[in-house]
Amino acid sequence: MPRVPYESTRNWDEFDPARHPFAWDEDEDARLRSLVCEWVPPVLSGTEGWWEGELWCERQVDAIIRERYGTWAWGWRWCYRDGGPIGSWVSGSTSVTTPDETAERVVAALLEWRVWLERTAQRFAELAPPPDSSPEDRSWHWERACVRLVTHALDSGADNGSRGQTSIVLGWFLTSTGMDQAEAAQAVENAIGGRFKSWVHPERALIESVGEDLAVGLTGHAPYQDHRERAALEDLHDRY
Repeated sequence: MPRVPYESTRNWDEFDPARHPFAWDEDEDARLRSLVCEWVPPVLSGTEGWWEGELWCERQVDAIIRERYGTWAWGWRWCYRDGGPIGSWVSGSTSVTTPDETAERVVAALLEWRVWLERTAQRFAELAPPPDSSPEDRSWHWERACVRLVTHALDSGADNGSRGQTSIVLGWFLTSTGMDQAEAAQAVENAIGGRFKSWVHPERALIESVGEDLAVGLTGHAPYQDHRERAALEDLHDRY
C-alpha cells in the first residue's frame, strides 16, 4: 500500500475512533497473528544484512494493518523514540524476531495505539469550549486545553520529537471543534514555533506560555488570570 500522505496524518477525521469502529475478539486476534507470522523471514538479516529482511517484514505488516483496519491504524508503529506514544513496537530492526514474538508485538502495538486514540478523543470532548461561549470564555478554554493536551502528549512517552506529537494532537483538537484544517495548522505553528526541542522536556512555564499564545491567537483575548471561579472544572481536567 502507498504511504499515508502527510495531510492525512493531520486530519482528525481519519483517526477519530467515533468514525472508525474497531471490533476485536479472539478470532480477530488469531487472524492478525497468523497474517503477521506469514511475513516474518525464516532467517533474519541482522546487522550484517543491514536488517533488510526485518525492515521488509515491518513494511509488509504495516500494509496489512492499514488495508485491514484503515488509515486510523497508521500509528501502530509510532514509537516513543520517534516522538510517538507506542512502546510495544520500536522498529523492524529490533522488534522483528521470531514469528510468534513479532506477532505478539504487532498486536500489542495496534491495541496500544487504539487505546491512545480513544483516550485522546475523550480528552477532546472534555476540553472543547462550549459552542455558545464568549470570546473571553473561549480564550480560557483554549489555553487550558492546550496545556493539558501538550501534557497528555508528553506523558504518552514522547522523548524525541515532542514537537511533532504535540502539534499533531493540538491540530486534531482544533479541527475536532470544527476549525478548518489549514487554519488549525497555522494556529498551532504560530503558538509553538520552534519552542519545543527534541530530547528536552519543556518546563511548565513554557507549556503555559504556548497555551496562552494559542488562546490569544484564536480569540484576540488573553485568558483569565484568576481561575478561582473555575476551580471545579480545573480540578476535573487535572484528574484525567
